[in-house]
Amino acid sequence: MEFQLLGPFEARHDGRPVAVSSRRQERCLLALLLLHVDRAVPADRLVGLLWSDALPRSPRATLHTYVGRLRARLAPWGLRILTRHSGYLLEGDGHTVDARDFAGLVGRAATAGDPSERVRLHDRALDLWKGPLLADVADDVLRDRIDTALGLGELRLTALEQRAEAQLTMGLHERVVADLAPVVGEVPGRERLVVAQMTALYRCGRRAEALRLFDGTRAELADGPGVGPGPALSTLHRRILDDDPRLDRPPAPLYAVRVGQEWLPWSTGGHPALEFCNTFAGWGRSAPLPGSDWLRGYSTLAVWVGHLGLADDHDVARLLGRAAREPAEAAAVLDEARAYRERLYTCLTDPEDAAAFRAVANAAREAAGLAVLTRGEGGLADWRLPPSAGLRLPLHAVARSAGDLLTEPRRLTVRRCPGPDCGWLFLDGTGRRRWCSLATCGHT
Repeated sequence: MEFQLLGPFEARHDGRPVAVSSRRQERCLLALLLLHVDRAVPADRLVGLLWSDALPRSPRATLHTYVGRLRARLAPWGLRILTRHSGYLLEGDGHTVDARDFAGLVGRAATAGDPSERVRLHDRALDLWKGPLLADVADDVLRDRIDTALGLGELRLTALEQRAEAQLTMGLHERVVADLAPVVGEVPGRERLVVAQMTALYRCGRRAEALRLFDGTRAELADGPGVGPGPALSTLHRRILDDDPRLDRPPAPLYAVRVGQEWLPWSTGGHPALEFCNTFAGWGRSAPLPGSDWLRGYSTLAVWVGHLGLADDHDVARLLGRAAREPAEAAAVLDEARAYRERLYTCLTDPEDAAAFRAVANAAREAAGLAVLTRGEGGLADWRLPPSAGLRLPLHAVARSAGDLLTEPRRLTVRRCPGPDCGWLFLDGTGRRRWCSLATCGHT
C-alpha cells in the first residue's frame, strides 16, 4: 500500500483509495505508527500524542480497541500491527510512506556532488509535500508535537534552502524566485531562504524587490524575536546597494568553461585521454580543491565527451535523455568512469604499473570491439561507437582514445605538472616544459 501523510491522510492500493477507518482518531493512530514504521512505539507515548490532556476514561483500553479495529481493516492488504512489550509496531515491508521517502530523498540530495542531481532529488522530495503533516486528521497541537519529535517541517525548509542554492549555482534564478515566493514570507527567520530569494531577484533585474524583501524581513525579525539580520543577509544587502557585479552571475568553478548547462574544465592536456585525467583539478593535493572534481554527474561526462569531439551532438542528446530516464544506471556508469580515470592516470604517470596498464588495455580492447567504421565528410572515414554502447558510450570513447595514445610516440612526451595544487597532465613535444600552461600553480 501507499500512504500519504504529508498533506491530507490517504491510503491507496494499486493507485485506488482504501478507506482504512472512518474515525479520525484511528487514522491518526495509524499515521503515528506509519511515521515510526518498523519501530515499536510505547503505548503511553501514543496515548499522550493522541489525547494530550483530554484523556478518555480508559485511554489504554480505548487505544487497544483502536488497534484491534485497524488490524482487522489492514489485514487484507498485508499490513500487520504487532504488540511489542508495552507498545505497538507496524511492519512496513513492501509498503511506502511518503514521509519516509521524503526524508530519504532529502538525505541523498545533501550528499550529491552535482548541483543538477541535488535539484532533481530535492524536486522529487518536495513534490511529495502536499500540505501540512496530517492536514485533515491532526490538530495543530498534535502536529506540532509530532513535528518537534521528527523534524519534518525543518527538513522541508532545509530542502528548499539547499535546492535554491543549487539552482543559483546553475543560473536558474527565475525558478528560485517562483519556488520561494510562497514560502519566504511565512518564515522570515529563515535567513538562508531570504538570501537565496534576494540573490535570485537581483539576478532577474528586480533590485527594488530584493531591497523591499530585506526591509520586510528586518521588520519581521525586530517585531518577532527582536533581533537584527545576520551577517550573511546584511552582507548581501550591502552588496546589492553597491551593485556588486559579482552578484549578477553564479560563481564559476576553478579553471572552468561553460558548455550548455555544464561547467567543464579548460582543455590543457592536448589529448582526450589526458583531458579525461584532467577532469580532476588538484591531483597533487592530499585534500582536493573544493569543487575541483568535474565528473559531478553523468550529464557532465556526456557533454564533455561531445565537447572533445568523441561523440556527436545527436549522441550527447540521446545519452542525456536516457540518463534522465535511468538515473541508477547513469550513476553506476559514472562511478565506473571515475574508477577508470584513476587507473588511466596511474598508467600514464607510472609506466611500470602493470596492473594499471592491464586495466586500461582491457577497457581499450572492449571499446575497439564495439567501434564501427563510418563514412565521414570529404571521403574520410571515422571510428564511432554505436547506440548499442548505451550509457557506457563516453567511457568506451575515452578508453579507445587512451589505447590509441599508448601506441603512439607522443605517449613518451606525457608530463605531469609538479605544482602542489595541480598535477594535471600535458604533452610536451619540446622536452623543455616542466609546468603546465594554467599559470595557476605559481610557476611558469
